[in-house]
Amino acid sequence: MTTPSTHWQQRLHQLDQQLLASAELWRPQPFKQSRPAWCEDHPALAAALLDLDDLQLQRLNHHPDELVTWIGRYLPQIRHIEALCYLAKRTPLAYSSPANRFFDGMPGRKRAQIEAFASHVGAATSPILEWCGGKGYLGRLLGMHGDQPVTTLELNPELCRAGEQQAKRFGRYQSFQEVDLLQPGLELNVTGHHGVALHACGELHRSLQHRAVTHGMAALDIVPCCYAFGVEQQYQPRTAGLSLQLSRDDLRLAVTETVTAGQAEVSRRDREMAWKLGFVELRNRVIGNPAYRTMKPVQKQWLKLTFSQFCQQLADRESMPLPTNTDWAEIEALGWQRFNEVMRLSLVRNCFRRPIELWLILDLAADLEAHDYQIELGTFCDRSVTPRNIMLSARKQDGSGVSNRAN
Repeated sequence: MTTPSTHWQQRLHQLDQQLLASAELWRPQPFKQSRPAWCEDHPALAAALLDLDDLQLQRLNHHPDELVTWIGRYLPQIRHIEALCYLAKRTPLAYSSPANRFFDGMPGRKRAQIEAFASHVGAATSPILEWCGGKGYLGRLLGMHGDQPVTTLELNPELCRAGEQQAKRFGRYQSFQEVDLLQPGLELNVTGHHGVALHACGELHRSLQHRAVTHGMAALDIVPCCYAFGVEQQYQPRTAGLSLQLSRDDLRLAVTETVTAGQAEVSRRDREMAWKLGFVELRNRVIGNPAYRTMKPVQKQWLKLTFSQFCQQLADRESMPLPTNTDWAEIEALGWQRFNEVMRLSLVRNCFRRPIELWLILDLAADLEAHDYQIELGTFCDRSVTPRNIMLSARKQDGSGVSNRAN
């Protein structure tokens, strides 16, 4: 059944109003504010969060559905927002996996993402334009399946050369172009092409969507990622009449969920946050001002130092003298205490990661819909493969309102 022409726009505007009304819950960052204002407005929720043990915290962090149910006991509006965010799992189309050697050198999870993507595109009926294609695995796979010419656009020349060699190895003609896709005034022949992009970051996937509607691309399949990339201060929506305004920090919230990090990476990330919070506590004591100050990214090698050496590096960078009588064990313990509080209070913000992500994708979908594209939106793989698993497909409709859906 054809989706009503206003379906995605209506859903976008409903979600827009819900997110705007709930902004006091997801905008404040516990890392920057020890007790966001909502803690006073919802004391029972704040107390319950801070009372969670480590196993409960870990489970809620790894099971978004359970988190929404748990938070929903205290904030019923969360359930309504979650209902607006429901996306069906898409049904795969005809697809046959190539021999294992096709994916030589590729990590298993990345292969799973590419094959899942390809299985929801089907046999392309237009020349394929692969956006931010790396070595061109996805484009090559789709070209083999649909017997279509493939052009892969990629900034990194080494990846282009490697992709060309692999294409020759499999007897496929695949054109690679070294190009900065965000270069102002860039001219590309995209009319009538089938654009594909798997996890192209921020303005990169948005630039592909924009070219689709302005240059009449025949089809589009994208899985967005890293929404803050390329946004200087505030996101500029495509759809008129939206009230929500998203900053770079707001956009980052949409991609804070990870499922692929190993234990060593998780431990390093936790230590970095705890040590930063410890330094913030120390800095507040030194300058006597608890107001949060922006902190630049820390160098990875600093995390191999002792806590006191780590703080000294940050202090030197900020030209801040440190007291000679600092009790480093006390300050580090305070940092870990704040870390435990931040992780628990941030569960409220985490409930809004998917709604904000979907708001951003619906903005693109509604714009495509307004330009006579038929839209399909849903998940293309399990979140264990990637939490960025929303796939947006658009097919240009002919004059009768019929789209050219790949089979």
